[in-house]
Amino acid sequence: MSTPTSRSLNGITLEAILEQLVAYYGWEQMGKLIDINCFTTDPSIKSSLKFLRKTPWARAKVEELYLGMPG
Repeated sequence: MSTPTSRSLNGITLEAILEQLVAYYGWEQMGKLIDINCFTTDPSIKSSLKFLRKTPWARAKVEELYLGMPG
């Protein structure tokens, strides 16, 4: 039995994950939760995608934040 807040990465794009995180947390809070420049200095979905696609540790942190995001 799954909990109401359980999420899956199956079938969701990195772009969709970022869009949901930004809508929920905003760039400023995301930069506090995951301290990477693409969230703290002139943030955008495009620049974040470029960085996260080539930086596995940062992508893992973003996916972890998404999986733990409420509802």
